[in-house]
Amino acid sequence: MLAKPTRYHIVPTKFPSPINLPPLVSLKVPSLQAKTTPKTIPNAISINPTSSNHVSTLDDTLIDDSISAFWDYQFLFVSQRSETTKPITLHVVDGSIPHDFPSGTYYLAGPGLFSDDHGSTVHPLDGHGYLRAFTFDGVDREVKFMAKYVKTQAQVEEHDPTTDTWQFTHRGPFSVLKGGHKVGNTKVMKNVANTSVVRWGERVLCLWEGGEPYEIQSGSLDTVGRFDLINGCDSAVDGGQSSGDIWDVAAGLLKPILYGVFKMPPKRLLSHYKVDASMNRLITTSCNAEDMLLPRSSFTFYEYDSNFELMNKQEFNIPDHLMIHDWAFTDTHYILFANRIKLDVVGSMAAVCGISPMISALSVNPSKPTSPIYLLPRFPDKCGKARDWRVPVEAPSQFWLLHVGNAFEIKDVNGNSEIKIQAATCSYQWFNFQKVLGYNWQSDKLDPSIMNVNEGEQELLPRLVQVSIQLDADGNCQKCGVEPLINKWKRSTDFPVINPAFSGNKNKYIYAATSSGYRQTLPHFPFDTVVKLNVLNQSVHTWSVGRRRFIGEPIFIPKGDEEDDGYLLVVEYAVSIQRCYLVILDPKKMGEDDALIARLEVPKHLNFPLGFHGFWATNK
Repeated sequence: MLAKPTRYHIVPTKFPSPINLPPLVSLKVPSLQAKTTPKTIPNAISINPTSSNHVSTLDDTLIDDSISAFWDYQFLFVSQRSETTKPITLHVVDGSIPHDFPSGTYYLAGPGLFSDDHGSTVHPLDGHGYLRAFTFDGVDREVKFMAKYVKTQAQVEEHDPTTDTWQFTHRGPFSVLKGGHKVGNTKVMKNVANTSVVRWGERVLCLWEGGEPYEIQSGSLDTVGRFDLINGCDSAVDGGQSSGDIWDVAAGLLKPILYGVFKMPPKRLLSHYKVDASMNRLITTSCNAEDMLLPRSSFTFYEYDSNFELMNKQEFNIPDHLMIHDWAFTDTHYILFANRIKLDVVGSMAAVCGISPMISALSVNPSKPTSPIYLLPRFPDKCGKARDWRVPVEAPSQFWLLHVGNAFEIKDVNGNSEIKIQAATCSYQWFNFQKVLGYNWQSDKLDPSIMNVNEGEQELLPRLVQVSIQLDADGNCQKCGVEPLINKWKRSTDFPVINPAFSGNKNKYIYAATSSGYRQTLPHFPFDTVVKLNVLNQSVHTWSVGRRRFIGEPIFIPKGDEEDDGYLLVVEYAVSIQRCYLVILDPKKMGEDDALIARLEVPKHLNFPLGFHGFWATNK
């Protein structure tokens, strides 16, 4: 058998509807929020809003209503307990695999399990890591699929392989256990290795926001074990010399509790890494565990060659309370956008008692009308006279940074420079730690309305911006501006990516996930469209999967020297029929009839939930 059969993989996570729902069929019912007019929805569309606005449709129609919208959202987070034991060749259902598609593997990280067999349900961010791998054979022109759970310490403890049952014992930062040990449960930092994946050198690593990565065998996807990426690089775990101020005293009191009682690692490795293609380096960053609770933040950046030899290490202590998920780099700087947070005293007490998630100890801090940006010197010895990095550049508008697409630096003959960062940001008023992805820990429900605001509030949602920072020859900021990446593009958009060969360099194109907006009850999320944006001529081209189908993060596979010469990969989640497809797109033909090159079907018994971040590794 290729995979162990299970009775659970087609059952959505335990998220009951806010109303008593009829069977999942196409129903002509009024919206829960407002009366809407039934709309004819295309089965598949490909549009180019800057030219012909081409739309191709099939004959299928669908009544867009809140019932199907609710269930479609639940079906994005369907637990999958099955694993493959050997590669499965995927069936091509549309088009064909190009003859020049490079041989390599597309790895996709994400959660796989959300509910156990003892009444507990966890937030999607706390779901056990389920690594998916699509391996392309350029000679035979076929794709083989594998998927396995990352055997983290928490996974091994919570899964009984003999009975194939699960019992959650770790709380995780975003969840509260309904069954098992709740009050006094100190197993908070549940490293599920579900956020991102990278193959660097000969190692495949699955990363999580706050712990050591786990190494995976590239062929079998078996877990090797935890990989010590940063601890061996630090001579001390206290983050450097103590200044003796009150926060150092507080840190000294917190460390025994966080390290000893809650078993948190002294340094929390962030899940987002960067690859400097020009220097052939992997760049990672970490922060100190106690900084989650203190009004200061300590960050350490590490740069590795292909043998994981440490080539550069820089430490920075910032006097502000920050929550960093993604960041940027250029030839000379690491760039941190100050997502400002604060301690919630009442939430902290409830979290420690186990009656609310640990993340409820924190909340966003929108007290400043601007957005501080820290330009940290990557190579201080080569900077000469440099600005004081402790003084942030103040972006004129307030925003919360989600994901970075690219950053680069341009210098003129006089030594002046301009740094540009292309990223997805959202409003502090929309972002809420306790409502990420619409999860309600009190009711165990996924509410899609959290991710879809009312008309007129679209500016609060994720959108693409370009931040421009002008520095003089001495590094002093002369001007900082924030503007939409594309002036006419107003749709909610996230997961920006570029051709990785252009990372850290000036780019013309950026790709991202967005929404077509055709569903009145799901106008902004989940995403159903891949967008290609030309930042030079401000043109936009899109391709959509169509009715009751969603997508995750796209990824660019380079083929030639031109920036858009290659392929786009994206997973299509056909939630209404419980199927997943791997889609190959032609970046040069976005918005045209023939943008779709191929669609490959994952067997239904291996249908998997929404993935987070992926990585393409070309065979050497």
